[in-house]
Amino acid sequence: MSVEKDNAAEEQRSGGIQVIARASAVMRTLAAQPQGLSLAAIAQAVGLPRSTVQRIIGALEVEDLVEALPGSGYRLGPGLHQLIHHAHGDIISIVRESLEQLSATLGETVALSCIRGQQSTVIVRAIGEHELRVVVALGRSLPMHATSDGKVLLSTLSDEEIGRWITPHPERLTANTLDLCGVLAQMPEIRREGIAVDVEEHTPGVSAMSILLPTFMGPHAVTVVVPTARFKPRQAEFRQALEHFRETFKQARTA
Repeated sequence: MSVEKDNAAEEQRSGGIQVIARASAVMRTLAAQPQGLSLAAIAQAVGLPRSTVQRIIGALEVEDLVEALPGSGYRLGPGLHQLIHHAHGDIISIVRESLEQLSATLGETVALSCIRGQQSTVIVRAIGEHELRVVVALGRSLPMHATSDGKVLLSTLSDEEIGRWITPHPERLTANTLDLCGVLAQMPEIRREGIAVDVEEHTPGVSAMSILLPTFMGPHAVTVVVPTARFKPRQAEFRQALEHFRETFKQARTA
């Protein structure tokens, strides 16, 4: 009898794991298509029967993790956004002091950003003390092809995904702004080093260096933003400081 009970318990656990895996697959599919998808498109993407996907969508709707669109589509819901907001609050509380220390050490503006939609968004910042300094707008969304944090965050995607996010000829903000081919050409080195640079690609007179910061909430970027006149002679210093920041963050996570 105990063997039968153990087998039944194991089947129940396996079934629960399968449900979670399927729900996760549905949510990842919707995350990749923020404009929403029909039930049929979701079913095709995750390789499940439409009836199964409909049951999963129904359960996720109850928890506000998925919401229906006008017509026949679905997208990720406000419940998930609230969870992400709270989680980002935790990340900010962990990283803020370190960002302020980095800013004080370098005397420059530093910022933490992440992907929202298909742009990079600054979620916390520390302003440098120089009289001539760059002030990064908190909460501002920036085009990913023209910023160092955008490029380092794009490096976590495949070239095919980047091609779906960026048009072949995106908005040219300065004479140095890259097109899609230019961005893709930089990806191998950015993926290898985890560091990206923007020399007046977004704003004339402003340059930046970003390092990829993996977190439990997905990839983030830490960026030093400075007037170009101070950037070029201090690139090695900025790189060393950012690499030290990343290593310290990793050690704190595993402590």
